[in-house]
Amino acid sequence: MTDKAAETILVEREGAIATVILNRPHKLNALTKPMWKLLGETMDRLSADDSVRCVILRGAGEKSFSPGNDISEFETERSNREQAIAYGHIMHETARAIADCRHPTLAQIHGICVGGGLEIAALCDMRICGESSRFGAPIKNLGLVMAYPEMEPLIHLAGPSVALEILYEGRIFDAAEAKDKRLVNRVVADDRVADECRETARRIADGAPLVARWHKKFARKLMSGQPLSEQEYLECFDCFDTEDFRIGYKAFLAKAKPGFVGR
Repeated sequence: MTDKAAETILVEREGAIATVILNRPHKLNALTKPMWKLLGETMDRLSADDSVRCVILRGAGEKSFSPGNDISEFETERSNREQAIAYGHIMHETARAIADCRHPTLAQIHGICVGGGLEIAALCDMRICGESSRFGAPIKNLGLVMAYPEMEPLIHLAGPSVALEILYEGRIFDAAEAKDKRLVNRVVADDRVADECRETARRIADGAPLVARWHKKFARKLMSGQPLSEQEYLECFDCFDTEDFRIGYKAFLAKAKPGFVGR
């Protein structure tokens, strides 16, 4: 990978909080094939890092989260079915990496969040956007479908009827409608998005990290609709044997802030 390509996905750390930045501001953070690959590798690396307690995903600048794939790349990278399958494997492996990240994930949405950008945001656990943010997936105008791994998180968030509305009509809609469609958790003033995400990430990171990972795992299991095994049910009580549990309840009794250690 060239140095220039490596610069399209950046990671900033502030203690236990990692911020992953889609860094092509001159293209509104439109995604290329190398970016998709590097994003997936980055998310897998952060997922394996126990010092991380929350991951923020955002686009560079405040004009755009991402408008999706760079259309100028289609002629060379996605001009036929065979190329599209190879490209799709990379995209969908990255989608898997975002969805499977062990740590809580938060999409910090400024401006445009469309197409592949909306797909990435939908894969995060939470989404916070500004009042002027815009959403949609007008891929019908390109003669393209949203593949199963890309459509699944939209259906989980908004339900099949709303997901199909978004795809059938291809409209670009505002933040208020996105909130109404359950695509975002919170809409704040544009100049408050970064601060709100930072404060949210800090509240998450201040909690017991093992508990956050368990809650993420439990929610995923409940969404699957599959019955719980006895082993899965008993896992709900594993927290009582952790050091963090002892730290937490002793801090509560002492009216002090707990300093969780992730064990």
